[in-house]
Amino acid sequence: MIGRLRGTLAEKQPPHLILDVNGLGYELEVPMTTLYRLPSVGEPLTLHTHLVVREDAQLLYGFFGKRERDFFRELIRLNGVGPKLALALMSSLEVDELVRCVQSQDTSALTKVPGVGKKTAERLLVELKDRFKAWETVPAMFALVPNQPGGSDTTPVATAENDAVSALISLGYKPQEASKAISAIKEKGLSSEDMIRRALKGMI
Repeated sequence: MIGRLRGTLAEKQPPHLILDVNGLGYELEVPMTTLYRLPSVGEPLTLHTHLVVREDAQLLYGFFGKRERDFFRELIRLNGVGPKLALALMSSLEVDELVRCVQSQDTSALTKVPGVGKKTAERLLVELKDRFKAWETVPAMFALVPNQPGGSDTTPVATAENDAVSALISLGYKPQEASKAISAIKEKGLSSEDMIRRALKGMI
């Protein structure tokens, strides 16, 4: 099991990135909440990871903090929740927001996540309630990091829009929904990460 990687951020194309570890490039998929906190390309980065081995692929998922990785592991232990749905949940809501939903048994935010209907949301909250008795919400330890000089804020507008739309589609949103959401918030100078964050906030 690969539990943690430390290297240099070589590429980021939401929701994927490549981490260069001593010349070996690891491709990881990350939730949007991790993507917002990434440094600029070329900067050092440490990610907590979870490896999923399937018959047709080995998939590596990365998380900015160990708590996020542990939350992901809790989610994929549930019946009917695979890595894709777990990432969609964690991309739409911060971990503490999800924990609060579980503690209050609030389905409203969950049902706005693609792939989660009312019945699925109710089942997830029931199954998670016992698991999360020991979990508490904590003050955010990391602010959402703005774009660094020389980072993704220099990305051409058209490319940033395309990356943002592709990221939303990968989370399960329909192409029309993704395009409409990005068109509604796009501004000159916004990076793909900024567009994704604003679009998801608008959807939720």
